[in-house]
Amino acid sequence: MASVLLCSTPVHAHVTPLLAVTRALVARGHDVRFLTGARFAAAAQAAGAEHVPLPAEADFDDLDLAGAFPGRAGRTGLDAIRHDMLEIFVRPGAAQHRAVLDALARRRADAVLVEPLFLGAMALVASPADRRPPVLTLGIVPLGLRSERTAPFGLGVLPARGRLGVLRNRALYRFVERVAFAEPQRTAQEMVRAAGVEPNGTFFLGWPADADAVVQLTVAELEYPRPDVTTPVRFVGPPRPAPSDGTLPPWWGDLDTRRPVVHVTQGTVANEDPTQLLVPTLRALADEDVLVVAATGGRPVEALGALPANARAAEYLPYDALLPRTSVLVTNGGYGGVHHALRHGVPVVVAGKTEDKAEVAARVAWTGAGVRLRTSTPRPAQVRRAVRRLLDDPAYARASAALGERIAASPGEDGVVDVVEEVVAAREPVAR
Repeated sequence: MASVLLCSTPVHAHVTPLLAVTRALVARGHDVRFLTGARFAAAAQAAGAEHVPLPAEADFDDLDLAGAFPGRAGRTGLDAIRHDMLEIFVRPGAAQHRAVLDALARRRADAVLVEPLFLGAMALVASPADRRPPVLTLGIVPLGLRSERTAPFGLGVLPARGRLGVLRNRALYRFVERVAFAEPQRTAQEMVRAAGVEPNGTFFLGWPADADAVVQLTVAELEYPRPDVTTPVRFVGPPRPAPSDGTLPPWWGDLDTRRPVVHVTQGTVANEDPTQLLVPTLRALADEDVLVVAATGGRPVEALGALPANARAAEYLPYDALLPRTSVLVTNGGYGGVHHALRHGVPVVVAGKTEDKAEVAARVAWTGAGVRLRTSTPRPAQVRRAVRRLLDDPAYARASAALGERIAASPGEDGVVDVVEEVVAAREPVAR
């Protein structure tokens, strides 16, 4: 039996895939502790882990990001992304690192599993490998390892071939590290030094390059080739979706229709303002011969206003029952939600640009499994054209179905456990 410490920022989309990994570890007989926010204590315990709370300086309510981070108000584009990276992810890093050290001091761990935006891990991996447990990064967002073949993470720029592509990427890295994200990068380096170790010099969004391995929760076909990367990367596929509780909205029978079903969602966090994507999609398709199914992610359905005659809505919907009936997903680009759609061969329209969503959108476009709108606030006409494109051209559904076959054949969370067991078995005891 191995002792495993999982670490996550207190954000629903980050915690959820790690809960699946927790359940798989516990099922194999491993001892699991889960370091994350207080809101997720019950979920961690229900998965079989001991919940270890983050300190107050690193905890916040992801359902009220505006209240927790009032400086977000009014920011758009690169300025919004830079603010979120600095305030939501970088600044809590020092408190996160102290919490990890405290947990390891109370009880040793044979491995530490960390999601990429738990940036306190930067200080942990900067320590000598023989003075810490193995650190594995769980790739719950698109891969951000630096490569001459890819642009910097966060820009949503597709790979370019040949020497010109390499030169373009080098220029973009200089811009991102020295200009666009200079303050988050400087703050992250200062956080590592304050922990008493010398930074490795890695860009803060590329710190998993210094981990012992990256276990990416996708399939290789959904990720850009990086032949020059030396960090071990294992593609295990996304976690298998948990079965729903069987609760269905009263209008569920309306899905038994010959009309294409279009599902629209803004996820479970970035859904405070339904006029960004939910409402434009409802308006865009009001006169189309489709059935639009909206999920508000826990927000009141009334916030959508009066629904068109061809629309239905609920706060939450069971994806295991909905997606097999769905022809197109319209989404702001959550990594998990996109994988759910691809698992069922559903082509995707992606409208998000914040957090990792531009990168998710880029990979959807790169694989041919959907289209990206390059904005978080599309006009109804943009949404209508994109949906009609996916409905009229079967190539998108074929590309999504091909990815779905690869996802179905992947081990998911069981593959994570396989890697953990391999790493622990190969590692000498940590010096005390």
